[in-house]
Amino acid sequence: MAANVQARPSGTLYVVGTPIGNLSEGSPAMREAFEHASAVLCEDTRVTGKLLSAWGVSKPLERADARKLPERTAEIVSRLLAGETLALASDAGMPAISDPGQVLVDAALDAGVRVEVVAGPSALTAAVAASGLSCARFLFLGFLARKGHSREEELSLVASSPVGAVIYESPHRVRATLADLARAMPGRRVALCRELTKLHQEVLRGSADEVEDALRAREEGQGALKGECVLVIEAPSQGERTRSAPAASELSHRAAELLREGCPPSKAAKALAREYGVSREEAYLVVLELKGGAERDEEGA
Repeated sequence: MAANVQARPSGTLYVVGTPIGNLSEGSPAMREAFEHASAVLCEDTRVTGKLLSAWGVSKPLERADARKLPERTAEIVSRLLAGETLALASDAGMPAISDPGQVLVDAALDAGVRVEVVAGPSALTAAVAASGLSCARFLFLGFLARKGHSREEELSLVASSPVGAVIYESPHRVRATLADLARAMPGRRVALCRELTKLHQEVLRGSADEVEDALRAREEGQGALKGECVLVIEAPSQGERTRSAPAASELSHRAAELLREGCPPSKAAKALAREYGVSREEAYLVVLELKGGAERDEEGA
């Protein structure tokens, strides 16, 4: 038997890491976990089917993606409690890491189901290693919100964090994210890691705007980018950390300027958060304090 994978009593959920690019990343432990399961829960049955076929394993495949898994979780946990052994796999990498499988693992553990993890490759750690950037400690955000207040808050969090950051992104949105990073933290080095462990693995490094410019030039000549992307953002330098903590007087001065220009409080707070890398809540408190003070002055006059 391979390490840590043995025939178990029924009622076990195997959480199985799968190759992120190169099939040779697969281990005997992964294959044996699939062999012991009565069925495999997966995001895309075609992707997992190809993997199992390459390993000579034939098992029923059940769709359990982000849309289906939440509505199927109770039924799957019931099957596990009744004695069935199942394997959970994502399309690539570790299930439950920025992955819908987290919902099932949480519910299974709450129900007292035995959960065993069969460790495998992870795009997260592979990208940090491949980037060469200073990221001894880092913040992992998975996929950013696509738009709106949530996305602004996440970008502010990255900009103000004293450690590095890692973001997952799709190839057709990565340029927009790089442009947002360039505005939020100009000059900070990033690494775009693509097609990790595959034949055409690539790491592009530079400031966010430099990497975005390189992608734009490439797309103009070669067409749309392909392959899932990981963005690694270097930890800020000591000088940047000092600059990223603006004095209260500086924030107040800028907030007063915005209010004099006629900005509504919410818009002024949004601008402060973006320009100074503070949370929107902190910026909004500064704006409200100034606005309230101005209104009290008018009443006193």
